[in-house]
Amino acid sequence: MGFFDLRSTASRFRFFAVLEALSWVGLLTGMAFKYLPAEGNEIGVKIFGPVHGVIFVLFVLTALLTARELNWNWKTTVLALASSIPPLFTVIFEAWAVRTGQLGELSANSKGSAAAAPTAS
Repeated sequence: MGFFDLRSTASRFRFFAVLEALSWVGLLTGMAFKYLPAEGNEIGVKIFGPVHGVIFVLFVLTALLTARELNWNWKTTVLALASSIPPLFTVIFEAWAVRTGQLGELSANSKGSAAAAPTAS
């Protein structure tokens, strides 16, 4: 099912990490339209501000649940939570977590496909 398969903890974390980054893009775009023109328009901030707030809270809750479920150490948990503050860092953290084996089956799938090819020959 791919990206929208939310049956596992790791895939839910990935989904909310990307969603949080996209909501940052929307909020930053809304802020640009509010502050850059001489006569700014606040509609983007009024829409994306609350949307980003809700997604931020969902990401934090998902990160805490993922940390508990996948037995993350305190450093990984703090990095996951801190990644929600700067724009787009949730995606950077998610990529790091997959690469370092922190996201369970997502890490196994990315390593397994590369590792399985040489053993098959």
